[in-house]
Amino acid sequence: MQPLAADALFVVHFAIAGFIVAGLVAVWIGAARGWQWVRNLWFRFAHLGAIAFVAVEALLGYVCPLTVWEDLLRGGVRPESFVARWVYRALYYDAPEWVFTAAYSAWAAATVATLFLIPPARKPSGVN
Repeated sequence: MQPLAADALFVVHFAIAGFIVAGLVAVWIGAARGWQWVRNLWFRFAHLGAIAFVAVEALLGYVCPLTVWEDLLRGGVRPESFVARWVYRALYYDAPEWVFTAAYSAWAAATVATLFLIPPARKPSGVN
């Protein structure tokens, strides 16, 4: 077992999950407040790619490779997803995996809808 490496991987994994959740919320708030950075094409498609990856792997029944790697570093593989595990630890709430798959898919759909409702800028601001 390598707890330090597993903890470092957890921090990276948590940052990615935070980017997925906070990124979409930031676009909604930023659009309402006129923040131009939320229309950045690279940001928007990186965000879409991240949630699309999570939703597709959940729909196909795959466990996130980062979750598997963290589990291996901690000494064993567990059946629940990264988010399910940490939601349970944070809130003491247990839900079937399909609930998380539905949530990932709904978040991905909201991200795609947001691309149309709040489209990214065609070229970065300040570029002629």
